[in-house]
Amino acid sequence: MISIRQRKGVKTTEVSEDYAAQEANVKLENKLPSGCTTRRLWKLLSFTVGGTIALCIGLLTSVYLATLHENDLWFSNIKEVEREISFRTECGLYYSYYKQMLQAPTLMQGFHGLIYDNKTESMRTINLLQRMNIYQEVFLSILYRVLPIQKYLEPVYFYIYTLFGLQAIYVTALYITSWLLSGTWLSGLLAAFWYVTNRIDTTRVEFTIPLRENWALPFFAIQIAAITYFLRPNLQPFSERLTLLAIFISTFLFSLTWQFNQFMMLMQALVLFTLDSLDMLPAVKKLLNLKSDEHIFKFLKAKFGFGATRDFDANLYLCEEAFGLLPFNTFGRLSDTLLFYAYVFVLSITVMAALAVAFHNLSDSTRQQSTGQLGKCTIILKPETAYNLIHTILFGFLALSTMRMKYLWTSHMCVFASFGLCSPEIWELLLKSIHLYNPKRICIMRYSVPILILLYLCYKFWPGMMDELSELREFYDPDTVELMNWINSHTPRKAVFAGSMQLLAGVKLCTGRTLTNHPHYEDNSLRERTKAVYQIYAKRSPEDVHALLRSFGADYVILEDSICYERRHQRGCRLRDLLDIANGHMMDGPGENDPDLKLAGHPRFCEEIKRNLPPYTAYFTRVFQNKTFHVYKLSRNK
Repeated sequence: MISIRQRKGVKTTEVSEDYAAQEANVKLENKLPSGCTTRRLWKLLSFTVGGTIALCIGLLTSVYLATLHENDLWFSNIKEVEREISFRTECGLYYSYYKQMLQAPTLMQGFHGLIYDNKTESMRTINLLQRMNIYQEVFLSILYRVLPIQKYLEPVYFYIYTLFGLQAIYVTALYITSWLLSGTWLSGLLAAFWYVTNRIDTTRVEFTIPLRENWALPFFAIQIAAITYFLRPNLQPFSERLTLLAIFISTFLFSLTWQFNQFMMLMQALVLFTLDSLDMLPAVKKLLNLKSDEHIFKFLKAKFGFGATRDFDANLYLCEEAFGLLPFNTFGRLSDTLLFYAYVFVLSITVMAALAVAFHNLSDSTRQQSTGQLGKCTIILKPETAYNLIHTILFGFLALSTMRMKYLWTSHMCVFASFGLCSPEIWELLLKSIHLYNPKRICIMRYSVPILILLYLCYKFWPGMMDELSELREFYDPDTVELMNWINSHTPRKAVFAGSMQLLAGVKLCTGRTLTNHPHYEDNSLRERTKAVYQIYAKRSPEDVHALLRSFGADYVILEDSICYERRHQRGCRLRDLLDIANGHMMDGPGENDPDLKLAGHPRFCEEIKRNLPPYTAYFTRVFQNKTFHVYKLSRNK
């Protein structure tokens, strides 16, 4: 424990004798058979009940989310192509490799197809295992082929049930972390309840199942729980080694499953470095064994005001809602469940305690110790509490600046708030500060407050959750289904398709055709290629666009009206605006332009091609169209 002691003029020898006497009394009491047996039985009963509830609440959360997914899409009844289309954007790309491994004649051929892939990026052979975090898809495909389950479970269900099963692990890990911090499993139950009732802000697994964070965050939660336990002083050697093994395995799996793991690992390093700098780590535990992508740094530089940029990649991130600031209405939703209020309450008290401990640890303790005085009043901040405090602060800054990262903060918010309400140390500090300290009051507060909040959550949100489970909807996207069916039946298997990253991921999954670009944006050459392909939405001549697309081997290009005539973003953030700015052209519509931007020499390609004028028909032939998509075949002889 980390503590501050106020000096009261009591001699060191007297206090030491006092402590020695107290320790002797405690040891004597512990030797009494009846007391020892009762404590052990109570501890065993509490552990059994708490552990059982942890497993049950995790499984119930998993079933709840899986049921919402089924009800939202009627997943069990729609066609296979509709199921695959429901894996939007990069989710479809990741799932396509699972499907590819299952369709391979042998596992070795499946591995070879991933290591020497020439369909994900046309005219290029890449090692997918090296470029992307798809080890989980490979592992699941091997399991599905090896286990005798093919007759009972479709491949897609084996895949999504695994992800929903990981949610059970995730919630259980959050429960355990809160339990470890507070000393009571009631805290874990409250954390789990808050996680479920704030589902909109804590997870998006039910509608973006294959997303990398849905694979990774359960392992990250296990890692935090393991480190929380590891930071306890005086662990037995066997427990310490077992905990280190859990930390290693969870960190390894987390790193394998998410491409942004390096940023989380940097955050972990900062947390541990801060604790060490402030002397808040136990002494058996100060050993710390410690090319971000260029476009991420460009994005961060522009986001935090270190100069404007016309870089296409950075602006593409800046204009995405998921990478914007956390919306203010998030706090309203979190307040409805009382989570935000409880979090601010616990955070305020622990921050004050941490500042007091940090000030004490950084002060000149030699001079104070020379007086030979010890205190009677103690402010206690456990190392594991300090670790989670810094974590939640860093998560908060990350979430406030980038909305997509709120799922790290909100889930940890559930843990931190529930721990504080059930923590005897928190209530002791509060009651002493208002001169109402009493051991019985602490006991009453740490159990009554969480129970009252649980009753409130059940009363307010149970009817709504039941309504959600009874509400039945169905997946409906006829234009995309029609497009995928047309591609399957009217284009060669080796045809190469160009288009938006998000749509092409679905083309890869549903048709197996070769792509010019895709949503896994973590490669510089791919980003350059995507920018070139996106000239179909810029003000470029047909011959320029044709030359660019043919340089990547494209046979067909898919134009989307939703991008060409986009209204979702404001002026300056529409994809066509980003392309105009990057190309040095003035943007369309009313509004100001930078003075150095010039009028383009050509009309917008995606609009002009639909007029079937000779300069365009010489290079492109329309072969398919519906209300959403227009597919053109590229001439080869130009």
